[in-house]
Amino acid sequence: MNIQDHLKERIMIIDGAMGTMIQKHKLSEADYRGERFADFEHPLQGNNDLLVLTQPQIILDIHKQFLAAGADILETNTFNANAISMLDYHMVDLVKELNSAAAALALAAAAEYTALDPSKPRYVAGSIGPTNKTASLSPDVNNPGYRAVSFDELVTCYTEQTEALLDAGVHLILVETVFDTLNCKAALFAINTVKEQRDIDIPVMVSGTITDNSGRTLSGQTAEAFWISISHGNLMSVGLNCALGAPQMRPFIEEMARVAWVPISCYPNAGLPNEFGEYDDTPEGMAAVLEDWCKLGWVNIVGGCCGTTPDHIRAIAQAAAKYPPRPIPSVAQVSV
Repeated sequence: MNIQDHLKERIMIIDGAMGTMIQKHKLSEADYRGERFADFEHPLQGNNDLLVLTQPQIILDIHKQFLAAGADILETNTFNANAISMLDYHMVDLVKELNSAAAALALAAAAEYTALDPSKPRYVAGSIGPTNKTASLSPDVNNPGYRAVSFDELVTCYTEQTEALLDAGVHLILVETVFDTLNCKAALFAINTVKEQRDIDIPVMVSGTITDNSGRTLSGQTAEAFWISISHGNLMSVGLNCALGAPQMRPFIEEMARVAWVPISCYPNAGLPNEFGEYDDTPEGMAAVLEDWCKLGWVNIVGGCCGTTPDHIRAIAQAAAKYPPRPIPSVAQVSV
């Protein structure tokens, strides 16, 4: 069975927050550098994607903890492993190696847990983040027409990352934490072009982020408008992650479940960050909110984003297992 078949049978579980788990290790600058980059001339602390090269055992262990908690889908540790984001660390030349190494770690963990229970195969999603630039908005309030990145530059960036992840053997591609739909369109253009060139049909997930209680992305779209804008993208699923806690996401997931003719995913933060930058939602509290959505038939894939631990994923998986997946509605598709 492929992942689409499993989505018809049950609500699937995506893993939790890689960053939160890394922070627990309290890694130093030296830890991030490892032996290979001990003499690198620029600071590297905080470059979590680099840890697949300098601290691979930590990343592998985190993957295994989420799998043990019940995750069906692992995200590669490649959220910022693209040329635009890696420019901040002066490591653009490492993009292909970072994606390859990250995928290898996740695939090894997934294979180990699939072998333990072949009836529950584990899948690896190549994580593609939004980059640290926006194609729709100017970073300069005094020059609203200025753009820090072009559509074509984003396509080139996303093409390189997509090709590296596919070469490494990921099972699906995840474009996540989309705050600017134009960035997402560039990613989908890149992904679908590579798919066409390679004559493959790898599943693609897209997950947007609603930045506040207004219910809009940073570039100004509602959840419904976001979906309509990308609905041409030949997607396996669409959904929301990050930014808000589960209770605040409720109306936006309900809206997306009403309009989308593909499976719905949602992996919220463990609440909104407190004054110390920490996340307060307990596994039990978060699972109770997501269980309600499962009961209402709104979701097909659930999990956690910032602040969520294996305990959160375990509680969410146990709650979701009680309910069938959201049936895919017959919604009139529109021209875009």
